[in-house]
Amino acid sequence: MARAKLQYVCRECGAVSPKWSGQCGDCGAWNSMEELQPSAAAQGPRSGGYAGEAARITRLGDLPAADIPRISTGISELDRSLGGGLVTGSVVLIGGDPGIGKSTLLLQVLALLPAEQTLYVTGEESAQQVSLRGHRLGLDVSGLRLLTETQVENVIATAERERPLVLVVDSIQTLYTAALQSAPGSVSQVRESAASLVRLAKQRGITVILVGHVTKDGQIAGPRVLEHMVDTVLYFEGDPGGRYRMLRAVKNRFGAVNELGVFAMQEDGLKPVANPSAIFLSRHSRPVSGSVVMVTREGTRPLLVEVQALVAESHAPQPRRVTLGLEQNRLIMLLAVLSRHGAIALFDQDVFINVVGGVRVSETAADLPMLVAALSSLRDRPLGLDLVCFGEIGLSGEVRPVPNGEERLSEAAKHGLTRAIIPAGNRIRKRIDGMEILPVEHLSDALDLL
Repeated sequence: MARAKLQYVCRECGAVSPKWSGQCGDCGAWNSMEELQPSAAAQGPRSGGYAGEAARITRLGDLPAADIPRISTGISELDRSLGGGLVTGSVVLIGGDPGIGKSTLLLQVLALLPAEQTLYVTGEESAQQVSLRGHRLGLDVSGLRLLTETQVENVIATAERERPLVLVVDSIQTLYTAALQSAPGSVSQVRESAASLVRLAKQRGITVILVGHVTKDGQIAGPRVLEHMVDTVLYFEGDPGGRYRMLRAVKNRFGAVNELGVFAMQEDGLKPVANPSAIFLSRHSRPVSGSVVMVTREGTRPLLVEVQALVAESHAPQPRRVTLGLEQNRLIMLLAVLSRHGAIALFDQDVFINVVGGVRVSETAADLPMLVAALSSLRDRPLGLDLVCFGEIGLSGEVRPVPNGEERLSEAAKHGLTRAIIPAGNRIRKRIDGMEILPVEHLSDALDLL
């Protein structure tokens, strides 16, 4: 019998190579090639469909157009991130930094659901440690069904016998399958263990929640294909030492992407924040320079955040451009637009931009607030506590409209803001009581208003 040849797989992108190299030839990652055992390389995809029956063609017109039934977790912000709750037979992957609250949140969810409908599989902690956490949080975990196991075949056998409605696995990197010889946490073990649990969820209609470790770059550890296999991917954001946590949906087959749930870490666990806009606004006692309120949109809801800027004289050959919560390259581009179309050059100034509260804003509606805050800091001119602005800025200096402008203005009016600088394309027909709307078409128009 010919000896099986070893193969090497990249833990970042899953590319397979016949020999080891220091850098992956596909994704360019360094020191990411791991040995793939011959048994794993020779093992092909398992036969059979999810339903365990012969494949047949289905016409979409024959399927009923009914809403997807969901299971409420009992935590409003988690339901929002999931798109309305857990979907039967779906697989959810939750990632985040160590100590940010992944296990705490899931233990709270299981304590709120009927005990006979849940099963908690832990491969990192003992039963005593889980019990101590539950009592420390003040949860009623006396009826919680707990399984301390790391072999995926035993986990599936127990789930087949107990038939829980919700299965939590903490974490996927600790599981291994006896069919492979590699160590738990390797690319092949994580991929095969996750595939087995996905098959279990689809066959038996069990909702599976997986906890995933993250790398130093903030990505889910293991092969990138892991995020493609599951239905929903949630990431915890925020400082583990801070008070607030943000749970963002970066993938959701049953809801809106980029939906954001906000929690406050307290002694008795993570508590949902009913009004997130209030925690992201400083509410200064008097107007200060370099601060402006903008309305961003996270998923399906508008959110008020405060953008702060500090512009100071630079004594270095290359002025610094630093952003926290925003894209740095976009700030560099906007400062060039300000110099070209606003006749305000900051080539000899350090510019620091920060979004209060640690929230990350990725949409282009933050363009106008960034320049407005930077100009306020440069001139040391406060803008007032009642001003809100949003808008995208093009390379020719035009202020472009952003989606859902009317909803953004309504949210700002609810929090007592009375003046709004918005793109002319977001001009609304009906009047909002108590708010003065100032539409602008070009960056120069906004500078004139300021």
